[in-house]
Amino acid sequence: MSLIQVKHLTFAYDGSYDNIFDDVSFNIDTDWKLGFTGRNGRGKTTLLNLLMGKYEYQGTISAQAQFEYFPYSVQNKEWNTLDVVEEIYPDYVHWELIRELSLLQVSDTVLYRPFDSLSQGEQTKVMLAALFLRENQFLLIDEPTNHLDMEVRELVSQYLNTKSGFILVSHDRAFLDNCVDHILSINKTNMDIQQGNFSEWWERKERQDHYELAENEKLKKDIKRLAGAAERTSGWSNEVEKTKNGSHNSGSKVDKGYVGHKAAKMMKRSKNLEHRQQAAIEEKSLLLKNIESSDSLKLSQLPYHKSQLAELDHVSIYYGDKAVCSDISFTIEKGDRIALSGKNGSGKSSLLKLIIGDNIKYSGTFRKGTQLRVSYVSQDTSYLQGTLTDYAREHGIDESLFKAILRKLDFSRIQFEKDISFYSGGQKKKVLIAKSLCEDAHLHIWDEPLNFIDVISRMQIEQLLMEYNSTMVFVEHDREFCSRIATKIVTL
Repeated sequence: MSLIQVKHLTFAYDGSYDNIFDDVSFNIDTDWKLGFTGRNGRGKTTLLNLLMGKYEYQGTISAQAQFEYFPYSVQNKEWNTLDVVEEIYPDYVHWELIRELSLLQVSDTVLYRPFDSLSQGEQTKVMLAALFLRENQFLLIDEPTNHLDMEVRELVSQYLNTKSGFILVSHDRAFLDNCVDHILSINKTNMDIQQGNFSEWWERKERQDHYELAENEKLKKDIKRLAGAAERTSGWSNEVEKTKNGSHNSGSKVDKGYVGHKAAKMMKRSKNLEHRQQAAIEEKSLLLKNIESSDSLKLSQLPYHKSQLAELDHVSIYYGDKAVCSDISFTIEKGDRIALSGKNGSGKSSLLKLIIGDNIKYSGTFRKGTQLRVSYVSQDTSYLQGTLTDYAREHGIDESLFKAILRKLDFSRIQFEKDISFYSGGQKKKVLIAKSLCEDAHLHIWDEPLNFIDVISRMQIEQLLMEYNSTMVFVEHDREFCSRIATKIVTL
């Protein structure tokens, strides 16, 4: 056991508008299985790069362990997998590698195949196995679940649960719950470490948020009451002070000592009320700093004139002469939220492309309603560039609504000034989702919409889809999301 100590860490990118980290300090035990969470753009990957020593920063980071980053950057993907493993860890012991692959249910035959011929899940598992073979290292695992199907996610989470000594960046709640024992969270104003899995951390956070909101309401009322009382007392003391000189219309003699004493008491009471009011204001200012804004989103699908929007009857899809999926039958009815489930490579994305009208080779019968308008969110965000204003104009959507949705998804106004190509992976995905929510459509087709999207935004999107009687077909490997959203599951 050893400690990783971060003290007074301050960092901003060159030319940036603001600091990513400002005087941050925390300690990590190298035996922990640490889940790392926070909204998109808060600096999770940046922190991993700082631990790796990639950027200059203010403050200190000290550790006895060596940091290793996942995913490892494979330069020669055409090499055999065994040669790639040797490049990752030249001193590996062969039987230990075979043991790790066995735990991950990977056949050792993959070692003698080109690395780029392996599926994404196989590549992920081989790299994890190789990196965990190294001794005296602390692994920085950056979003390993993206593009992995549910079955592989569960297997990888079970494998990580047998290990220790890592930071895991993931937005998949079930995945985190299966394999972490501490949570490091980047909040709005600080960073915080708590013991437990994600669900335990989230329950504590909700409890703290509810407490702070209740305290905030109570203090708002106290401040208002104290302000009123202070104003009345100050007014009374001024009136009493005036009587020291006596009434012009009265012949009575005024006891100036008594009146002055009375005015002083009232002034003291007024000062006490003012101090209490100021203390309440200061106490109130300490609240709500880390409550995440998660305003509800809206979805206004166009009404369609028929109850059935599309039908697939014994459809098979081909690339060349090879069928990627066979004999698929289902209908899309109004209000259906259909999850396409299956392993990677089973044809899920191809089916979505058929529905949106791409030129896909298929057999069987596919019927789609006339004048059906479809909004599509693709997996790919690599092409995104330019300003949000230009993007909205290019796609014919309302710019104000588009930016309002992004604000609700935790975009700061500073982000509106940046080129989209500089956004994080999660922020780019939010651009596609916000565009889709702005489009007039009868049917929404979303292909892995949650890749890189932070947990709180996932919950907002869940709430949106459950609140509105939306019609959609989607592919998503987040088990929690699918169990809440899907009204039908089509397994390939």
